[in-house]
Amino acid sequence: MGQISVEKDVDGIKGLCVITPAVHGDSRGYFMETYNQRDMHEAGLDMVFVQDNQSMSKKGVLRGLHFQKSYPQTKLVRVIKGAVFDVAVDLREGSATYGKWHGEVLSEENKKQYLIPRGFAHGFLVLSDTAEFCYKCDDLYHPNDEGGMAWNDPKLGIVWPEVVGKYPGSASAAGYVMADGTPLSLSDKDQKWLGIEDTFSFKL
Repeated sequence: MGQISVEKDVDGIKGLCVITPAVHGDSRGYFMETYNQRDMHEAGLDMVFVQDNQSMSKKGVLRGLHFQKSYPQTKLVRVIKGAVFDVAVDLREGSATYGKWHGEVLSEENKKQYLIPRGFAHGFLVLSDTAEFCYKCDDLYHPNDEGGMAWNDPKLGIVWPEVVGKYPGSASAAGYVMADGTPLSLSDKDQKWLGIEDTFSFKL
């Protein structure tokens, strides 16, 4: 695995991986391979990616928690500008870590990638002024297949860095701010999701 190092089963969650690429730099800049199928295969990661996505978000934007209901996807996510706190929640039926979450800071500086298997909910919070977020998927987008759950569900207990506020009994962002006073920003849809007790588990 010459160009990547892989931390498998992060935080005891089977299949969840943090991948760190080898970065070759000098006074001119740097070069790295952002994806190498051979290296992934040697690491035991045999998924085939079929779609790349990219988004830009401002500080305080929280996207998630999202999952696909009938066509679950494995995602390989990274940040090319700025920094985010990226979260995966295990929703796999029968998993020993069902409901457990793990968060990872992804940034243009650390260049880490986060491999999130099928059967997880996913979301991220932008920590920098802006962030550009890229991810690969092993299945194409299927309209009307997206589901979600509350980002602030007390049953999950996700600790979002720099977020200050009191749980209002729903996924509403009202009353939440970042530590510097930046309001937390969620889509209307993401403020209506329910908690994990009202979310189905994946049969994989």
